[in-house]
Amino acid sequence: MIYIISMIVVLSILVFVHELGHFLAAKMFGVRVERFSIGFPPRLFGVQYGETDYCISATPLGGYVKLSGMVDESMDAEQLNKA
Repeated sequence: MIYIISMIVVLSILVFVHELGHFLAAKMFGVRVERFSIGFPPRLFGVQYGETDYCISATPLGGYVKLSGMVDESMDAEQLNKA
């Protein structure tokens, strides 16, 4: 059990550092960051600071940085035109 917990902690640290790289690069180039998340939805808790929502989500196997203007590639052209 301790092995699984330590693996999740180490993975979360690695994900944090990786996503922090995306976050800092976006900020350096003036791109608005909408969300910085460790874990995948659903969201457990977080805080809005400035224009960015910093959150911890339920599935601890990854993370993401949502940049302003990103398009969901799973949507087809008709759905995008309606958005």
